[in-house]
Amino acid sequence: MTDRYETLAARLDERFGEQITRVASNCGELTYEVGKDDLIEVATALRNEAEFGFEMLIDVCGVDYLSYGSDEWNTSSATGTGFSRGVEREPVILDEADEFDPKRFAVVYHLLSLQHNIRMRLRVYTGTENPPIVASVVDIWNGANWFEREVFDLFGILFRGHPDLRRILTDYGFIGHPFRKDFPLIGTVEVSYDAEKGRVAYQPVSIESRTLVPRVIRDDNRYSADLKDASDG
Repeated sequence: MTDRYETLAARLDERFGEQITRVASNCGELTYEVGKDDLIEVATALRNEAEFGFEMLIDVCGVDYLSYGSDEWNTSSATGTGFSRGVEREPVILDEADEFDPKRFAVVYHLLSLQHNIRMRLRVYTGTENPPIVASVVDIWNGANWFEREVFDLFGILFRGHPDLRRILTDYGFIGHPFRKDFPLIGTVEVSYDAEKGRVAYQPVSIESRTLVPRVIRDDNRYSADLKDASDG
């Protein structure tokens, strides 16, 4: 990481103290985690205070860390379970009685300071609440409006104080949130033209259930180095 970013990191640590926590980076990027209760205060300071000046919000994105770091298949052998979540898992519909792992869902804010030509990221976890919810930053960066709607649509994360929080990519009658890790890849419904009703209508998905096995690395005589050399002459 360059000296400019290390200087910025020192200023951030001095200004916010325990309100933010630096996240280790392998690619020289500056990322901090902030508690959901401190999000608005920290974001406002990052935009307004001259030493930071992050006047532009580049992007807001959601993350689902369910099964993060675990593999579904082994590259050395084919199994009957590889990528099976596409047909075997049921979607999770919001249920007020359930709680999530406190670090399952996160919202990530990508910030740019034009006056200082520096970038950084903020990450806030939604906690155990179901539905997951964090404060909206629309009043700080107006460009967050549609970004937050997209996160709500695809991940089911609510933004408290958003002026118009409704779906933006999926259909009006869509059920569930398709970027959640436990949402089936084939979905739950499909649309087709119903001649009797004279319109497009929903119906249960009719894709044939099957286990999707990825390409595997095979170790047999077809890939023997001796045979390969012989065939090459």
